[in-house]
Amino acid sequence: MNEIITLCLEIIFWFALFIVFYTYLGYGIVLYVLVKLKELFVKPVKRSLPASDAGLPEVTLFITAFNEEDVIDEKMENSLELDYPADKLHIVWVTDGSNDGTNERLKTRWQGKATIHFQPLRQGKTAAMTRGMTLVDTPLVVFTDANTMVNREAIQEIVLAFQDPKVGCVAGEKRIAVQTKDGAAAGGEGIYWKYESTLKALDARLYSAVGAAGELFAVRRELFEAMEPDTLLDDFILSLRITMKGYTIAYCTNAYAIESGSADMREEEKRKVRIAAGGLQSIWRLRPLLNPFRYGTLSFQYTSHRVLRWSITPFLLFALFPLNIAILLLGGSAIFYGVLLAMQVLFYGLGYWGYYLSTKQIKNKLLFIPYYFLFMNVNVLKGIRYLKKKKGSGAWEKAKRAEK
Repeated sequence: MNEIITLCLEIIFWFALFIVFYTYLGYGIVLYVLVKLKELFVKPVKRSLPASDAGLPEVTLFITAFNEEDVIDEKMENSLELDYPADKLHIVWVTDGSNDGTNERLKTRWQGKATIHFQPLRQGKTAAMTRGMTLVDTPLVVFTDANTMVNREAIQEIVLAFQDPKVGCVAGEKRIAVQTKDGAAAGGEGIYWKYESTLKALDARLYSAVGAAGELFAVRRELFEAMEPDTLLDDFILSLRITMKGYTIAYCTNAYAIESGSADMREEEKRKVRIAAGGLQSIWRLRPLLNPFRYGTLSFQYTSHRVLRWSITPFLLFALFPLNIAILLLGGSAIFYGVLLAMQVLFYGLGYWGYYLSTKQIKNKLLFIPYYFLFMNVNVLKGIRYLKKKKGSGAWEKAKRAEK
């Protein structure tokens, strides 16, 4: 009887290990191979912008804000320095429920340079986007956050990507500003986004990027559709609903937004829990994408890159340790499973050491990797509770960023 139980546990253990490996490393390897095979036969098409400014489309730079008084001047200066004809770039601020000096600052210093749409009632970012988009009439809309700075060439690069008629959305790259002494939050987040950016670029080269980040992304105005007001990941839901219409998401590494990492791990936890909750919410709302017979390659990418991370993988990750112990207790190979258990103990130990160093503000990015990895997966589990708590509301408490 013990042998049967042990065999069952071993099957579950190896299945869980495979899914964990595939989710975080295996998919990247498979993706890289598929991209290289594709590009042996299909060469990328080079496109260019119109020869004169007259041929360039009008663009709206769309900024949603809630209590962003401290960054308004820097954001406006950054926006006005973008390399795009001034008569074709329209800056729009949609402020939802701000009760600091956001609206006064915009009106007193930047009136005439930007259009401001203010609503006293706070309904959340998604509702603000939906409301603001009814007032936009340019063919292209670039969304960006108030606390992120965009590189000078970003608009031109985004417009260039839209020269492909199959592209319905363009995802810019998110970069974390490097500080002199990053904490675990900024250090871990920076490493994570470098890896994530690599995957996004490969996804786009294979077929389509799988979602866009709200720090910088753009859509064709006619493809925008109102989302449910309680949507937590508006950028993700909006961009993937565009792909469900038959368009692709281009990933543009030459258009990027820079922001500081979270001030500390408590602030980073706010972000990760909300993102995890939004991920779970989006799996349900985007469930048609799980059908590979309808969406083919996109379904494969979506499931591999997103769904597994936000659903079963965290549970399987944390099940590996007790499964390993149970197999050993029931007579599994002491040497083989003993080594695997020792490796898990070491990994969790390094993660805890990284946590300890972060509390002492000691910089060690190597240890931030296991710590941040475990931290992300724990917060996926916490996201389930958050989603139940925030049901029906799209408003959330923003995380504080590290000082520059």
